[in-house]
Amino acid sequence: MKIKSASFVVSNTDVGKCPKDPIPEYAFIGRSNVGKSSLINMLTERKHLAKTSGKPGKTQLINHFIINDNWFLVDLPGYGYAKVSKSLKKTFQKFITDYFAKRQQLVSAFVLIDVRHEPQKIDLEFMQWLGEHQIPFSIVFTKADKLKPKALERNAEAYLKALEHGAWEEAPNHFITSSTSGMGREELLGYIDAINQEIKGR
Repeated sequence: MKIKSASFVVSNTDVGKCPKDPIPEYAFIGRSNVGKSSLINMLTERKHLAKTSGKPGKTQLINHFIINDNWFLVDLPGYGYAKVSKSLKKTFQKFITDYFAKRQQLVSAFVLIDVRHEPQKIDLEFMQWLGEHQIPFSIVFTKADKLKPKALERNAEAYLKALEHGAWEEAPNHFITSSTSGMGREELLGYIDAINQEIKGR
């Protein structure tokens, strides 16, 4: 898929105020500081589309971007470890769960995982929650350029093994990416494009 246009549409905390356009929507979510904004900028080939920050918890709203005028990319707040107050964290969780429960345009979520770390309880619990609520998702391993190939393969396999007994019939799709090198860009966009084509053909 060639990205011809990518632009910011709206930010909010109220799912009811999200865009009403009946077009496919893909949500990107992950633990704070997983490299979400960098990945979005790499996928769209726009350096500053999503605001990157060294501070975890920078994204605190539901951010909609329209891509090629025919699908939405949604940047959701990171979960866990953000240096925010407990009450603000509860607010985040509420609108994240609201988003997944109510957003009818959502086709799939992409759960971002920093491939340098061993499986984290918070990530596994979140994916389990998605599975239990029958929300389709894929795993996107980030920061692949930080590891040697064997370590990369070993860490990705450890995560997939940890997911073997989850609330799903078959293991989720996964992609290995690097925002620095562009690794995984074609595969991820190709996957979204194939789903969009399938939806269009219905």
